[in-house]
Amino acid sequence: MVATLAPRPDGALVSGAPRVSAYLIRSAIVASLCGLLFGFETAVISGTTEWLKAHFTLSYFELGFTVATALLGSIVGAFAIGKPTDAFGRRGVLFALALLFMTSALGCALAWNWTSFLAFRFIGGLAVGGASVVAPVYIAELSPAVYRGRLVTITQLNIVMGVVLAYLSNYCIGLLNLGDLEARWMFGVMAVPAVIFFLLLFFTPQSPRWLIGRGRMSEARVVLVRCGTDTGSVEQEIAGIARSFARASPEEREPLFQRKYLKPIALAVAIAAFNQLSGVNALLYYTRDIFTLAGADKTSALLQSVIIGLTLFVFTVAALSVVDHFGRRKLMLVGSIGYILSLSTAAYSFHTHAGGGALLASLIVFVASHAIGQGSVIWVFVTEIFPNKVRARGQALGVGTHWLLCAAVSWTFPVIAAHSSGVAFAFFASCMMGQLLWVLFVMPETKGVPLEQMQVELGIE
Repeated sequence: MVATLAPRPDGALVSGAPRVSAYLIRSAIVASLCGLLFGFETAVISGTTEWLKAHFTLSYFELGFTVATALLGSIVGAFAIGKPTDAFGRRGVLFALALLFMTSALGCALAWNWTSFLAFRFIGGLAVGGASVVAPVYIAELSPAVYRGRLVTITQLNIVMGVVLAYLSNYCIGLLNLGDLEARWMFGVMAVPAVIFFLLLFFTPQSPRWLIGRGRMSEARVVLVRCGTDTGSVEQEIAGIARSFARASPEEREPLFQRKYLKPIALAVAIAAFNQLSGVNALLYYTRDIFTLAGADKTSALLQSVIIGLTLFVFTVAALSVVDHFGRRKLMLVGSIGYILSLSTAAYSFHTHAGGGALLASLIVFVASHAIGQGSVIWVFVTEIFPNKVRARGQALGVGTHWLLCAAVSWTFPVIAAHSSGVAFAFFASCMMGQLLWVLFVMPETKGVPLEQMQVELGIE
C-alpha cells in the first residue's frame, strides 16, 4: 500500500492561509542566496578540470580526488553543522557560511600548489555542506505550511542560478584567453556574491521556532507577526510550537537515533541516496568533459554546459510554481520516469557513438527531470519530516548522506567514464528504477501539513 499522509484540503488551505508577507519573501530570498553560492561552488570546477590536470600534473584518479575534496568537505560540513545550528541559531550559522565561501573563492584563486588548492576547496565544501542543511531549515521554520514548499524551493532555484552563473562565468572567462590565469579567475569571482550575501543577512530575522526553543517568546512573536502563521493566531502558534519541544530546556538534546525517529531517518537517507545515484552531480562537475568525450571541442563543450544550466533553471522555476499544488510525490514520479528514459538514452548514445546532438538532447531531458523531481523536492521533504526538536540534526543526516554518496560517485566517475561512459549512465538508470519503486510504495505526501502536525501524521507522537 502506498504510504500517504493527510494533506489539508486545498480549498481550506487557501481560504484559511495567511497572506504572504513581503518580509517573509525577502527573508527567504536572502537565505536562499546561500544556495546560489552552493551551486556556483559545485559547478565552477567543471570549466577548470583541464587546467587542474595540466597545472598540477594530475592523473585521472588524482583529478577525481581533487573534485571530491570539496565533497569530502561537504560531508563534514553537513554532518557537523547540526549542533552549531541548534546552539547559535540558523541565522548566526549563515553568517559563518558566507565567510567560508569568501575564503574558499579567494583561496582557490590564489592557491600556490596542489595541497593549498585542496585545502581551500575543502573549506568551500564545508560551506556547501552547511548551506544545504541550514538554508532549507531556516526557510521552512519561517514559512506557513501553505507557502513552505515554494519558499524552500527558492533555495533550489538559487542553487540552479549558481550553476548557471558558474557555467556562464566560465564561458565568458574562457573567451578572454587568459591562459594560466583563466581558471584562477573562474574560482575567484565567487567572492563577490559571497560578500553580498553576508551583508544582506543583517536584514533577516532569527528562526521563530529556534527562538521559542530557547524560551525567547517575545522575539519569536515579532517574527511570527511579520512572517505569518498556520493558525491565524500568533499566540496559538507559539503555544503549539512550544508544545512540540515537550518542555525540553535548550541544554537537553533529545537523541536523534532512537526508535520513534526511525521512519523519518529512513525516508531522509533514502531520498538523499537516490538523489546522488541519479548521477546528477557527476554531470554538473564533469559537464565539459562529458561533451568532450562525445567529440565536442573546448568552446562548444562550455557552450553546451550553459545550455544544460539554463534548462535546469527553467524547469526549476516550473517546479517552484507547482510543488505546493501537485505535491512532492507526483513531482518525484514524473522526475523518476524522466530519469530512466534520459539516462538510458545517454548510455545508448555513448554505446553507439550517436554523436553530441543525441547526448545533448538526452542530458537536457535528464536535467529537466531532475529539476522537476529530486532537485526541488529533496530540500523541502527532508526539512518537513523531522520534528522541531531534532530537525537540524535530521536535516544534517539526510544531507550528509547526500554528500557522502556524491563524493563516491564524483570521485569514481572520471575513471569509469574514461573506459566506458555508457556503463556509467546505464548504472545510474538502473538506480532510478529503484527510486521509482520507492516513490510508488514508500514515500509519503507532505504537502500542506504544518510542521508541528507532521510528527503526528508520521506516527512519531
